Amino acid sequence: MLKAVLRGLAAASLIVLPLTVPAPAYAAETLPLSEAVAGLPLGTESREGYDRNAFRHWNAGANPSDGCNTRAEVLISEAVEPPTVGPPNCRVTGGSWWSYYDHVWVTSASGLDIDHMVPLAESWDSGASAWSAQRREAYANDQGAAVSLVAVTARSNRSKADQDPAQWLPPAGDVHCRYVAEWVATKLRWSLTADEAEVAALREVAAGCPDQTVTYEPVA
Repeated sequence: MLKAVLRGLAAASLIVLPLTVPAPAYAAETLPLSEAVAGLPLGTESREGYDRNAFRHWNAGANPSDGCNTRAEVLISEAVEPPTVGPPNCRVTGGSWWSYYDHVWVTSASGLDIDHMVPLAESWDSGASAWSAQRREAYANDQGAAVSLVAVTARSNRSKADQDPAQWLPPAGDVHCRYVAEWVATKLRWSLTADEAEVAALREVAAGCPDQTVTYEPVA
């Protein structure tokens, strides 16, 4: 009798309870540029109520333990020649960077801006006005996609300002395919809309970029 009870307990211990499996993350998708442009949701833009301070940046970055904010982390990750990083406050010295917007080498971090591929004001116009403060902060510090934030010359970034591709493209004409692909990838990643003039400009560039693809991973 005792042996039977023990055998029953042993069998019960082998019962495997069902596990709660987390929902799968959105998979990355790659499309030809023209198809990606066609996939942008159309919308009417509005800047009503926009305040740059609604997007908290720069925060503690992707690795809060490294003592570097988002700006410094992007500078470090995009450096062609690695800089020296040290105190105080993750000070970045030395190194070199290639500003692809205008084909300029930069050898001082102070000469660089970290550009939001889709500017904060443009994102507000395109849907971010309805987001929570936490989602806007995540957008403003997004290092989950290599194209969301880019280190470029301060001059080119300030020339771009908050303009979309209907109003501004990089001065280096041979990077327009790449730039538009990264713009579209960012909008698709964050489910941002595009207005008619913007889509028309994107289509015009895409027509000359038959081999260009767009890869993006949607944010939940």
